[in-house]
Amino acid sequence: MKYITFNEESKVFTLRTKYSMYQMQVRDYGTLVHVYYGENIGDTEAAYRIICLDRGFSGNPYEAGEDRTFSLDVLPQEYSGYGNGDYRINALEMVHEDGSDATHLRYESYRMMEGKYSLDRLPAMYGSADEAETLEITLYDRITSLKVHLLYGVFHDLDIITRAVRIENKGEKTVTIQRAMSMEMDYPSRHMDLIHFYGRHSMERLTERMPLCHGVQSIESKRGMSSHQHNPFVILCDRMTSEKHGDCYGFALAYSGNFRCEIEVDQMEQTRLVMGIHPYHFSYRLKKGDVFEAPEVIMAYTRKGIGRLSRIYHDAYRSNLIRSKYVTAPRPVLVNNWEATYFDFNEEKLYNIAKAAKDIGLDMFVLDDGWFGKRNTDYSGLGDWVVNEDKIKGGLPKLVKRIKALGMKFGIWIEPEMVSEDSDLYRSHPDWTLRIPQRSMTRSRHQLNLDITRKEVRDYVMQQIFRVLDSCEADYVKWDMNRSVANVYSSALPPERQGEVFHRYVLGVYEMMEQLVTRYPDLLFENCCGGGGRFDAGMLYYSPQIWCSDNTDAIDRLKIQYGTSFGYPISTMGAHVSVCPNHQTGRTTPLETRAVVASAGTFGYELDLEHLTEEEKEIARKQIQEYKKIEHLIQTGDYFRLSDPFHNHDYVIWQFVSKDKKQTVVNGVQLRNEPNPHIHLIYLEGLDGQAHYKDVQTGAVYTGAALMNAGIPLPVGAGDYQPIQFQFQMIEDTDNDGAVTVRK
Repeated sequence: MKYITFNEESKVFTLRTKYSMYQMQVRDYGTLVHVYYGENIGDTEAAYRIICLDRGFSGNPYEAGEDRTFSLDVLPQEYSGYGNGDYRINALEMVHEDGSDATHLRYESYRMMEGKYSLDRLPAMYGSADEAETLEITLYDRITSLKVHLLYGVFHDLDIITRAVRIENKGEKTVTIQRAMSMEMDYPSRHMDLIHFYGRHSMERLTERMPLCHGVQSIESKRGMSSHQHNPFVILCDRMTSEKHGDCYGFALAYSGNFRCEIEVDQMEQTRLVMGIHPYHFSYRLKKGDVFEAPEVIMAYTRKGIGRLSRIYHDAYRSNLIRSKYVTAPRPVLVNNWEATYFDFNEEKLYNIAKAAKDIGLDMFVLDDGWFGKRNTDYSGLGDWVVNEDKIKGGLPKLVKRIKALGMKFGIWIEPEMVSEDSDLYRSHPDWTLRIPQRSMTRSRHQLNLDITRKEVRDYVMQQIFRVLDSCEADYVKWDMNRSVANVYSSALPPERQGEVFHRYVLGVYEMMEQLVTRYPDLLFENCCGGGGRFDAGMLYYSPQIWCSDNTDAIDRLKIQYGTSFGYPISTMGAHVSVCPNHQTGRTTPLETRAVVASAGTFGYELDLEHLTEEEKEIARKQIQEYKKIEHLIQTGDYFRLSDPFHNHDYVIWQFVSKDKKQTVVNGVQLRNEPNPHIHLIYLEGLDGQAHYKDVQTGAVYTGAALMNAGIPLPVGAGDYQPIQFQFQMIEDTDNDGAVTVRK
């Protein structure tokens, strides 16, 4: 193996990426300890850093005899079990048939493989033999015959290491998993900060940075989805780490359900992080021969700051997580009818919006909620995926044929996981919902969760949806989910397996989405969960873009999209130009500003195009044309955050740079104007310092070094919320007359 080695003498495993190194060691009594994760340190093994001392009230394994210096309570471990003398947060907790809950994992064996491991029914990064390597380490509990397989995927060129866990019951007796984290990471004493991404519906993934403190800090969701409130991506970094400098570690869970990330600073100032499925309402029974797989954590390290860490994730997801052709292919610029019509429309209204969209140069019309069943409000109709011909006379195929005759593509909204009580499906199968016997149900948006842990429910819903998609030859699907999971009980499972419902629900979602993308490989698929409630790496395995937030206000979006960019590519963020005053905030911003913000995403429109003035239509035409010129930068270029909207209240600036450094776009918004204004300089990043760059608008020429080190002044604005835009193109040379030759 090229990037995974094992020293038989020292018992040290070493995993190498382009710039990072990860080490583990098999020590006394078969204990697998964590040794090092950080900058590549060459052929040195860092096990010398572990010093064992007698620590009061930290017990010792029986096998250690009189040696009081060997204690699992203070050793850095690779994957710890409960009940073996380690009192810190742990990775694995089992309950055995006799009621005991101790698990003592010992090293048994390892194997190395070319290519990246895969997981059963779970999303994960993928890699061929020339892209990735796999290390599998098997730990063993000799009392219960339980085997725990630690999986490591090494992507050398991407600077990524992935981790997952496979738990196998080789014993005769049934065991129950109470807690199965996907990974554990132990750090020696150091002062570190935690960066996480909190929020609420319509204000997701806001950034918060705080110092780690003694005790346990937790980032989590118990809502049956990764949630608007917390995101399954966190960063640990040194106290002085910035966008451009300093050590930082990223941990992203590729899972779309309940999760927990716990960080503990212990008595010896050591830090432990565990991440995986939330133990709340979770238990999983394993009979003899059964296997359980925990979802994948995608890890990255850099000493070059948080901006570099973000770009590692952006590149990795685009190349080896997202499977859609739309990772690099131009995406249709669309209009969605939701904020234009809500539920109040007919076929002529929809056609006229599509016609107006074609007139300004849009590529696709998307029909949102309200086209099916008795769906005139959000109180009814979910689950009845049959076209409402009272609204769309002649049926959906007839309307779509007219829209496609304009030269437009067609997309449609669905919400397959839900059912309304006022629906034919619910009246026929009330038992197909999640509901706790003899208890009243918790409603949300007046809808219930279908019990998609059941195959017959999944099959029924998907067959209905497939009939609709086949009939209209849809080019795009937006899959929504507009409530948290509650009433968690499945009538199809016995009492002892009710702790599996949350996880089986997520597996059901993944199965349904896999059916969709397999049946329609050319479909542009957008995930949505009331906006950003399931914005996670797991969903990106199925959909190349996710509706970033139900909040379309351009100024709020500056913070939402900024926070999202820390862990997710810009091209995955669904972002639209909407009407003003904005429907969520009542704020009015210039049309140009709304487009600048939406162009830091998938770009589209969500308003009634028929109500635009001729002047606004002409502005929109130019916006669409300009976006298509830079779309390749947004999809495949490097992204830089040049300001922080949580601390800079004057302006927000960001930058895209092509991989060859020949083209860059700088966009932003001046948040407030002021009398007698300051002159603000911004400093570009990622350019070739020796090259010359031409300002496309003014023709001025600068060296890359000047743009990055001397900076350029922001324009003095004429009001609040004004757009800021620069474009620079690398030039070949300048002749005596000052003419420039632009490199193509």
